[in-house]
Amino acid sequence: MNQLSAMRMFSKVAESLSFTVAAKELRVSTAMVTRGVATLETHLNLRLLNRTTRNVSLTEAGHEYWQGCRDLLQHLDTLEANVCSSAYEVGGSLKVAAHESFAAADLSELVAKFREIEPRVDFELTVFVSTQDLAVGAYDVCFVAERRLRDSSLVCRPLTPVRDVIVASPAYLLRRGAPARPSDLTNHDVLATAEPGVRFWEFGDAYGVQRVLLRPVLSSSNLPTLIRAAKAGLGIARVPASLVSTELQVGDLVPLLEGFELENGVRTLWMLYSGHRYMTPRVRRFIDFSVTHYRREIPRFENLSLKTGVHSSHAGSMTVSAP
Repeated sequence: MNQLSAMRMFSKVAESLSFTVAAKELRVSTAMVTRGVATLETHLNLRLLNRTTRNVSLTEAGHEYWQGCRDLLQHLDTLEANVCSSAYEVGGSLKVAAHESFAAADLSELVAKFREIEPRVDFELTVFVSTQDLAVGAYDVCFVAERRLRDSSLVCRPLTPVRDVIVASPAYLLRRGAPARPSDLTNHDVLATAEPGVRFWEFGDAYGVQRVLLRPVLSSSNLPTLIRAAKAGLGIARVPASLVSTELQVGDLVPLLEGFELENGVRTLWMLYSGHRYMTPRVRRFIDFSVTHYRREIPRFENLSLKTGVHSSHAGSMTVSAP
């Protein structure tokens, strides 16, 4: 048995939960993948996958074995890449995952500037709304915008704050008027993100915190959709300022309630990547370039609240270890 080949087949099936998709990615037949996984299960004397006519799922042992296979294969791939490429040459494809707010705002500029100095690097971009949609190990670098960073075994580097702003179009304000205080929002049409648990907006001033219950006329998990709706005059939206900087400059959108501070109105843009010893030159160069690009904007992080213990990894970075 070619155990390494069988582990690659199993890992592809575990990632996609499909023998057909795995075979297509590996450019072999579905039957070969099926035999490879079955041979691996026989060798281990364990069932790794539950199979029915409709779906495939990982067993508990299969999930544990997949994690080990993923790390081992990644080590092998990066080791081979480092051996086969010069330390001074950067080329090939770089897999980047980015939250939609960053992908729509700053990512294009970052990639364009990087390609000015490394034109041989190509990018494969995955845009996501929730980190739950991502499979760890499916990308080289990930950009997330979070108020509170979730558990992670990856190196997590803070880059810059991402601030929310309340906006509406001039047409909407001409028709409905502008809210003078947060409580006025109850008499306005609100556009809200369809995030679980987001049922109100909170504002702070010298007199304390005001909570405004949301009854949105439109909810969407897609931020560009909310921005387009706000520009069309449908209502008042809360969106990252970086996504509407152009609209605010040209007057297509107007900032509202600027005398009140939005509670939980600041997220942090994080860059996540594997802390493995072996890293391809193109990944290392892009990580260093991104950190340098945002260095002047890096905020103070003394009061960050993380769910798990944090220990220093290297200058400007953190490793958050899952329990």
